[in-house]
Amino acid sequence: MASYSVNTRAVARARERIDARQYTLDSTWGEVQPDADAENRYLESHSWDEYAEWHLGLTDDATDETKDRYAFVMGDLRRIHRSGIIACHYRAAEWRHKAVELAAHELLQ
Repeated sequence: MASYSVNTRAVARARERIDARQYTLDSTWGEVQPDADAENRYLESHSWDEYAEWHLGLTDDATDETKDRYAFVMGDLRRIHRSGIIACHYRAAEWRHKAVELAAHELLQ
């Protein structure tokens, strides 16, 4: 099983977005979560650093600037979604990635 560390830059950016009210409180995550095509389109006009800021976790042994490196997406690449953070919290708890789970929990507060 992969191991993950918290993407502290993404946590900081998520807090900035939340403070700026760039979030959606009520959405169905399965309908708004970006798929591979949406991620590819985003990467055509944004940097890897910007892409990374949407992901709460970093895959420990993955290479930077690859999609494998970034895990636990928490927004639709435009806004943070409360349902996305809940999904990150749930998945991290399910697979015992405690640091990511706690980071998601703190963002929900």
